[in-house]
Amino acid sequence: MDIAALSIMMNQSQVKQQANISVMKMTMNTAEQNNINLMKMLEQSVQPHLGSKVDIKL
Repeated sequence: MDIAALSIMMNQSQVKQQANISVMKMTMNTAEQNNINLMKMLEQSVQPHLGSKVDIKL
């Protein structure tokens, strides 16, 4: 195997690894945001009186 081919293979491997890390970071950020939203929903469900009445004036 010549040096040029080895260099290309190593660079391709590095690009794949960087892409995998980037996808992992996006997945972790999405999971973190989902957890934040879930916690907000759970906090609201602890206070069931909120939103149960609507005042309407005609």
